[in-house]
Amino acid sequence: MDKYLKKSIQDLEFATVIRQVAVRCNTELGKEAVQTLEPQLEEAIILTLLGETSEYLSSFSNENRIPNHGFDAIDKELLLLKVENTTLEIQGFRKVKLLCLTVLEHKKFLKKFKEYYPLLYQFSEKVSVTKDIPDLIDDVIDKFDLVKDTASPDLRHIRQQMAAVKGKINQSFGAALNTYQASEFLDEIRESVVDNRRVLAVKSMYRKKVKGTVMGSSKTGSIVYIEPEVVSKYSREFSNLQFDEKEEVQKILNSLTNQIRPYREDLKAYQHYLVHVDVTAAKAKYASEMKAIKPSINNEKRLYLRDAYHPLLYLANKLDKLPTFPQTIDLYPENRIIVISGPNAGGKSITLKTIGLLQLMLQSGLLVPVHERSSVCLFKTILTDIGDNQSIENHLSTYSYRLKNMNQFLRKCDEDTLFLIDEFGTGSDPELGGALAEAFLEVFYERGAFGVITTHYANLKALANELPNATNANMLFDSSTLQPTFHLELGQPGSSFTFEVAQKNGIPFSLINRAKKKVERGKIRFDATIAKLQKERTKMAKTGNRLQEEESKAREEAARLEKLNSKIQTKLENYQELYDFNQRMIYLGEKVNKVAEKYFLDKKKRPLVSELLRLIETENSKRKKKTAKEVKVQEEKKIEVTKEVQQQVKNIRTNKEVAKKKEQAKEKKKPRPVLKIGDRVRLFDGKAVGSIDSLEKNKAVVNYGMFTTNISVDQLELVESKKK
Repeated sequence: MDKYLKKSIQDLEFATVIRQVAVRCNTELGKEAVQTLEPQLEEAIILTLLGETSEYLSSFSNENRIPNHGFDAIDKELLLLKVENTTLEIQGFRKVKLLCLTVLEHKKFLKKFKEYYPLLYQFSEKVSVTKDIPDLIDDVIDKFDLVKDTASPDLRHIRQQMAAVKGKINQSFGAALNTYQASEFLDEIRESVVDNRRVLAVKSMYRKKVKGTVMGSSKTGSIVYIEPEVVSKYSREFSNLQFDEKEEVQKILNSLTNQIRPYREDLKAYQHYLVHVDVTAAKAKYASEMKAIKPSINNEKRLYLRDAYHPLLYLANKLDKLPTFPQTIDLYPENRIIVISGPNAGGKSITLKTIGLLQLMLQSGLLVPVHERSSVCLFKTILTDIGDNQSIENHLSTYSYRLKNMNQFLRKCDEDTLFLIDEFGTGSDPELGGALAEAFLEVFYERGAFGVITTHYANLKALANELPNATNANMLFDSSTLQPTFHLELGQPGSSFTFEVAQKNGIPFSLINRAKKKVERGKIRFDATIAKLQKERTKMAKTGNRLQEEESKAREEAARLEKLNSKIQTKLENYQELYDFNQRMIYLGEKVNKVAEKYFLDKKKRPLVSELLRLIETENSKRKKKTAKEVKVQEEKKIEVTKEVQQQVKNIRTNKEVAKKKEQAKEKKKPRPVLKIGDRVRLFDGKAVGSIDSLEKNKAVVNYGMFTTNISVDQLELVESKKK
């Protein structure tokens, strides 16, 4: 690995990203492969890697999930296959078979859904998988990892003999067990197993009365384990058959290994394929957790990162449920160097690391957490100088180390370089160090390099303002709350807010004022002017954002009203058509009714038919010929409008009823007037007015002149009170 790249990886903490991706791998080989990831230079390779990861990421959100790619490594088996006269173990054959089946499943799936995953399909087509290997293994080994009886005629014969001998052993042992049990020579447990042989549990005192081979005894010595004599000869025969079986199995496995040996390179390719899939899946999982995407790659030398997040900071804050502030950076030939200034702890270094780390990730085939409209270019060299790089080993101070680093920058820097320098020029006398830093920056600029630096030096801010293809930027700081906003603003330098930050950290005012007196008045005024401009710019930005929001809302409201107006206009036209049609039908109905009345009086059919025909012809002359489809559409429209009108009428009636009920409920809630004899009253829902003749127990006799009635007081209202 190039030493400059190695330093950039260290400065930008790319190794931490690699470790986090490795954790998301399913296999050990996948984790090892992730450790070898490093930035690529060829655009075609980068686009393929990014495309594969993006395709795998898309499978998380659709129904066509990519099949499982887990497998057991077969490195040991591949080594054995390389050496002649070696034999794989049964577990090795199982791993080889599962590896082949997994690749087969992947190829079948990706062929079916190649429109969804074109790049992954192309990669799968590089390996040609055959079912010969799984079939060969299935012919020999069963699902319980045992060699099948059918693997060879000799093995089948041996196992048949073993089964027969085993039957004789069990029969002989059963007879001996019954005999000695009847003689009460056996312990309560009767039998046991020693060295995979069935033995009698004989009481110690009777061991000489039982013929057979002593295989052992209990810990206390009260029981002696004896294999009956009649069983021993069969046991020896069974042991010999077991040995023959083992030799035959070994012979079969050796033959199977030789059959698979020619496929060694294919198996190696299968494993490589699944390792690549495992790495791609891990990158997709990592991207999913930080909402990363594949930005467009351009050849215009433009690095536009919109709403870019630092991956490590984003994931750490996500875990702690803290906010992370995105930044937007735009580098292009007319603006290829940015000088960032602003207060300490304002986010300058994080912004610098975000740019570098995202570039390393992107060129390593990792998706990055940026806005979908971001666009990036590729760089051949990424140079970094970030952090305190004191070298105790080489007896170098911070400044000496940085000068040595700048010397390396001068050797490598060109138009295909991205340089990132934190706290440019620090470590020496401010004026002298600043002057040297200015000279370095001029050289980088002349060579056409792209870069971002952070600084507090006024001369570097001034230089960025003077150079046509460079610009200043600042990290905003809220002077009212003495808190950084972590927002990058392009276009002007920022104040270091030295005294404000000191105040925030509890430094006494007297000490701050003493420090101010020691600084040149012009310097303080210059810094104060920058701070003032920053405040004004922040206010203007807030006002602009608010106006944009209001304008957007107004446009949305206008569009909504226009849409509503169009909808209402369409409804009115439909209602008018329905009304006109109904009026015409009423008119025709009246005419037909007159003809019917005339026929009712004179009973003359001929004038009736003549009049009806005349009406029909007159009506048909007004009609336009329409196709069956047009008639059907018109009928459907009429039915739809009729239903809508009926629903509207129903809604109006329902609303009236609801309003009426509310009014009645409201009336009931009103305080009841105190009625007395002689008051003029009427029923709530009536019009007749009468006078009260008598009152008794919430009942009133009301005189209406012509008659009287007995009614509840709750149903009466006072007429005089309404007049008032």
